[in-house]
Amino acid sequence: MSADQHKGLIIRHTGSQYMVRNDAGGQHVLCTVRGKLRLKDMKTTNPIAVGDKVVFEESNPGEGVIIEVMPRRNYIIRKSSNLSRQAHILAANIDRAYLVVTLRYPQTNYEFIDRFLVTAEAYKIPVTLVVNKLDLYTSEELKEEQAYFRYVYNGTAAYPVIETSALENKGIDTIRSQIKGNICLFSGNSGAGKSTLLNAIDPSLDLKTEAISDAHHKGTHTTSFYEMFETADGFIIDSPGIKGFGLIDIDKSELYHFFPEMFREAANCKFNMCTHTHEPGCAVKKAVEEGIISKSRYISYLKIMEGDEDSKYR
Repeated sequence: MSADQHKGLIIRHTGSQYMVRNDAGGQHVLCTVRGKLRLKDMKTTNPIAVGDKVVFEESNPGEGVIIEVMPRRNYIIRKSSNLSRQAHILAANIDRAYLVVTLRYPQTNYEFIDRFLVTAEAYKIPVTLVVNKLDLYTSEELKEEQAYFRYVYNGTAAYPVIETSALENKGIDTIRSQIKGNICLFSGNSGAGKSTLLNAIDPSLDLKTEAISDAHHKGTHTTSFYEMFETADGFIIDSPGIKGFGLIDIDKSELYHFFPEMFREAANCKFNMCTHTHEPGCAVKKAVEEGIISKSRYISYLKIMEGDEDSKYR
C-alpha cells in the first residue's frame, strides 16, 4: 500500500458517494468508486456496503477514491426491490444484528422475522430480537401474544429476546451494554420505533422520528439510507425500514440448517435426506406436534420450501 493509500470503514452510502472513516485518525473522507470496482459485482445493487473495510486514495483533503474492498467477515443480504438487480446488501462485517419488532402498532409479520433470521443464520450473524413499544402492551390479549412470541423465538428457537420501551426506558441499558465495542445493525419494518429506540440508546444521534398512521397502523420511512454512527459504546448501523425480506442463495436442501430448533431435531429423523415435509419417521414433524418446535416457524419453513418468492418479499 503506497503512502497516499489508506484503510477505512464505510459509514454511509448515498447514491454514488461513500463516506469513509479513516482508520488512522477517524477523519471522514467523502469517496467515489473506481469504475472497474463498481462494475465488478453486477448482481447486487451495491457492490460496497456500510460496514465494508476499504482501501482508498485521498485525492484532495476530505475527498478520495475507493480502489479496493477488503474481504468481508460476513454480511446480510436480501432480494432487491430493484428488479434489474438480484440482491441488496444491507450491511457487512456485523458483530450482532438487532431486529426491532412490534406486536401491534404496526404488527410485525412472523414470516418476515423468520426470513430475516434464516439469512442471518446462513451468513453467521448473531441476532437479538427486540420487542419494542412495551408500554403499549397493557391488555391481557397483548400480554398473551407477548408470552407466545417468547415461546416461539426464545423458548423453542433459543434467540435472545429483549423487551424495550423508549418511553419508559425499559431494556435500553441492556442493549447499550451489549453494543459496547461492537458493530451492530438495527433493522425492522417501518414504524417499529427503531429511530426512537436508537435515540434512547444514544440521545446525541437525534434521529428523525414519525408518528404511526392512525388509519392504517403503518409506519413511514424516517431513515432513507444505511448509515453507521460512532457512539460512546460502539458502532450502530441504522437502516431504512423494510417491508419484505426475499431470500438469496439459500439451498432448499439445507434450509432446515438455518432454523436452529429444526436442525437440532433433524438428527433423529428416520431418513438422512429428510425434507421434513412428508416423510415418515420425521423427528421435526413430531417435534412440531409436541410443541417443541412452534407451528408458526414450521409454516414459515414450508412456505420458503414452496418457493413463494413474489413481490411481497421484496
